[in-house]
Amino acid sequence: MDALYTAVATATHGREGRAVTNDGKIDLALAMPVELGGNGQGTNPEQLFAAGYAACFGSALGLVGRAAKADVSDAAVTAEVGIGKQGEGFGLKVTLRVELPDTLDEATGRKLVEQAHQVCPYSNATRGNIEVDLVIE
Repeated sequence: MDALYTAVATATHGREGRAVTNDGKIDLALAMPVELGGNGQGTNPEQLFAAGYAACFGSALGLVGRAAKADVSDAAVTAEVGIGKQGEGFGLKVTLRVELPDTLDEATGRKLVEQAHQVCPYSNATRGNIEVDLVIE
């Protein structure tokens, strides 16, 4: 694959440090969530992954919607990223909640969401690696 764009970010001190992109557009404090024993005074990798996946999936939905001549411009995608013990280490699971416009019939909406799941780079990266549930609302 030839990359069309490459994002670059550096994190220091793991989950209790900072994450900064090379262009300075992101510069934020990282902190463990309270649920994992941290102080919750910063963002965490799961939140960043959720935001990226939701945005990427929304773009993929727009792409397949345009190809099908279906207006999904008012769709909203919420990504829920869970972390938990998995064997000796930790694993992730994702639920993508896709709110489609009322003007879209259920069958068309489901087909577009499933097509978006085949197109989205995050979906392609996670397929076979972590559980991803699609929920249409």
